[in-house]
Amino acid sequence: MKTMMTAGVDVGTSAAKAVLVKWEDGTPTLVAHHREKIHRRDPGQVALVAFETVLEKAKATAKQIAYVASTGEGDELSFRDGHFYGMTTHARGATFLVPQSRAVVDIGALHARVMVTDATSRVLRSKMTSQCAAGTGQFLENIARYLGIRSDEVGPLSVAATRSETCSGICAVLSETDVINMVSRGVAKGEILRGVHDSVAQRLARLLRSADAEGTVALTGGLAADSGLQAAMDRALVADKGRPLKLVSHPLSPFAGALGAALWGQHRYLKLQQRDAQAGAAA
Repeated sequence: MKTMMTAGVDVGTSAAKAVLVKWEDGTPTLVAHHREKIHRRDPGQVALVAFETVLEKAKATAKQIAYVASTGEGDELSFRDGHFYGMTTHARGATFLVPQSRAVVDIGALHARVMVTDATSRVLRSKMTSQCAAGTGQFLENIARYLGIRSDEVGPLSVAATRSETCSGICAVLSETDVINMVSRGVAKGEILRGVHDSVAQRLARLLRSADAEGTVALTGGLAADSGLQAAMDRALVADKGRPLKLVSHPLSPFAGALGAALWGQHRYLKLQQRDAQAGAAA
């Protein structure tokens, strides 16, 4: 098929992301994307809303989609055609958005992981944070709640701060206790957030080094849009005396998983078409 469309749906802990990709002679173009918060809602229904929203944005119908691929926690979605492992989809999405990248830092609501990739999006090595929640999206959401600010205020306040208040990087519980103590001492919110970001960034920088990452690193996941974390990671990587690493975040980085699913979906669809054609010829 010279022209076709595929969809990707990434079901996370805090939100479902959906994208629609149009293919012209094998070249993909992102035509629609949408993020829908889950918060006390059924994840499957939220994912369906996200999928239907991208169809509406693209003025398309479900019947026009050649393949719907899920990732994350979306393996049980009733409307999907296939499912892909999250590490695979984030690697593919990162390579599409940042072609020169050879490593990925995926920061989700409950985990953070690093993947070293090649030019074809193949994952060569990977490392994941421990079970501790420090360094995840949920952890930073909790900090924002303690400070009484919206999630979209976190990055700007951190970037505007001229100094950081040291925060424990050992575990989420100790870090949150530190923040509560800082608030009681009257420490500025921006300084607290910068300290939290620095603690998270140092952990992620160590993860990159342990995975032997090199060159350009793409940032994906829900925290890819956090400007304060990006700035903190830049500081952490500059302070690190190892091989130079360049961190790059794309405006669509939070959709990398869904995008990667849609891209891999086209590959699987063509393989299935080829298999069916060969089976028909043999019959």
